[in-house]
Amino acid sequence: TSSYEFMSTEPQLPPASFPTLVSLLASQAMASLGQLPDPATNQPVVRLGMAKHFIDSLEVLEQKTKGNLTEVESGMLENMLYELRLLYVAK
Repeated sequence: TSSYEFMSTEPQLPPASFPTLVSLLASQAMASLGQLPDPATNQPVVRLGMAKHFIDSLEVLEQKTKGNLTEVESGMLENMLYELRLLYVAK
């Protein structure tokens, strides 16, 4: 192990996993729907095109992983997509 690794100031990242990937995409969609403040301005900003992109990405993930997910993973993705779609159509 190099001394550089000990000097790193980067935060500890969670291990790569399916729930982490879904949460990452969903967080971006929520931010794009104005549900989370923009880090630069601390104000919500609605970007519907970006929100649609992230929701569509989650839909692709759902289609491509159908039959290969645990019940918990499948339920998480299904629920997240349901909530995001509701928020999207409300805009």
